[in-house]
Amino acid sequence: MTDNELLSGFEGCTLPNEAFHHQEHVRVAFLYLSRYPALEALERFSTALVRFAAAHGKTTLYNETVTWAYILLIRERLARSGGIQTWTEFQSANADLFDRKQDILKKYYQPETLQSDLARRTFVFPDRCEEPN
Repeated sequence: MTDNELLSGFEGCTLPNEAFHHQEHVRVAFLYLSRYPALEALERFSTALVRFAAAHGKTTLYNETVTWAYILLIRERLARSGGIQTWTEFQSANADLFDRKQDILKKYYQPETLQSDLARRTFVFPDRCEEPN
């Protein structure tokens, strides 16, 4: 699926929920950050993700803290790369963002924080001070 097809299906809520896993979440966030200034990308992605979840009957799955944390991590990685990257280059250089078993957010958040109602409703700052590997 091309970048434009993925974004169109995501924004139009026509992409099947079964085709929108963690990797696609990260890819869409990457695409927004590649096309828009950071704050606009954050707003567009968050709004579209809430709409996508609602269209697929999954309104309770949206977590603002997880969403914003990944956007901010992706933004930092893009800035550190020092140049424009393709999706394939970004994906290869940032394998830790895709490892659901290790889950990079565990380095920054206590599990109970991410599972809280507050974290679902609003961005919560990290509560773990572990140095990333």
